[in-house]
Amino acid sequence: MKVAVLIPCYNEEVTIAKVIQDFRNELPDADIYVYDNNSTDKTSEIARQNGAIVRKEPRQGKGNVVRSMFFEIDADYYIMVDGDDTYPAKFAHNLLTPLLTGEADMTIGDRLSNGTYENENKRAFHNFGNNLVKNLINKLYKSDIQDIMTGYRGFNRLFVRSFPVISAGFEIETELSIHSLDKNFKIKEVPIDYRDRPEGSESKLNTFSDGIKVIKTIFTLFKDFKPLLFFSIWALVFFIVGLIVGTPVIIEFFKYHFIYKIPSAILAVGLILLAMLSLVCALILDTVVRNSRKQYEMELHRIFDELKNTNQLATTQKDESDLIKFY
Repeated sequence: MKVAVLIPCYNEEVTIAKVIQDFRNELPDADIYVYDNNSTDKTSEIARQNGAIVRKEPRQGKGNVVRSMFFEIDADYYIMVDGDDTYPAKFAHNLLTPLLTGEADMTIGDRLSNGTYENENKRAFHNFGNNLVKNLINKLYKSDIQDIMTGYRGFNRLFVRSFPVISAGFEIETELSIHSLDKNFKIKEVPIDYRDRPEGSESKLNTFSDGIKVIKTIFTLFKDFKPLLFFSIWALVFFIVGLIVGTPVIIEFFKYHFIYKIPSAILAVGLILLAMLSLVCALILDTVVRNSRKQYEMELHRIFDELKNTNQLATTQKDESDLIKFY
């Protein structure tokens, strides 16, 4: 069993050594990768001195780092954690266990359920933002995930090999959650403790600009994954507004057999046409998405068979090697 610890980093020289050492103590056989995302401090140097495998990602943004990690690193199981020492390494075993038993394809380190994030986090509006995103996604996908935005997660190889990274920045956590819900992956939340950054370590997350990006990502993925509901809502809105605008025109016509409110009549007709177009778009795109899901399922089967054959080959080679040593 090969486990990889993935640590995306940007200017984390204050904390990276401790993070590496903590995970080395908890998972001594794991490969620890530090991906330096254009740091201007000694993050790479310190990580290398502490025995991590250091790689560079020149495209700025956490999503870009995750894309490179998922492309380049081969393992059976993955633990992804931020390099700011806010997530205790001791919970790595709790994240790995559901993956090992097949109970989950992705495990989520839940900071919110036990209240440690609310107590430890000192940044304004972060709790509000987390709850807003959580409630939006749970409403849209009829789910009950408690911590959408956590940076502490575990994955099996099937999930990593079949996950198409679209986001470039901090929206990646939202994308991971929505993708797993939409594609019906097995998800398991694991309660963890959270601690605030130590003194001298600064957050790279901008509450407002990154928050707007996250909200935008939610609605973009909502449109892409659930177009029937998305465009039906717009169709209903256009229809109701068109009805409100057009009702006085209809009443006027039946009363005087003539239309005096020409601008209102034109606006009402335009809104009703937009409602009809939105409904047609909803039906067409829903068919496209259904076919896309079928293709994705077939691709999952291909990836699964490929991984299974790879594992069988590795087992055979190990057995042959053991046999040669025996003789």
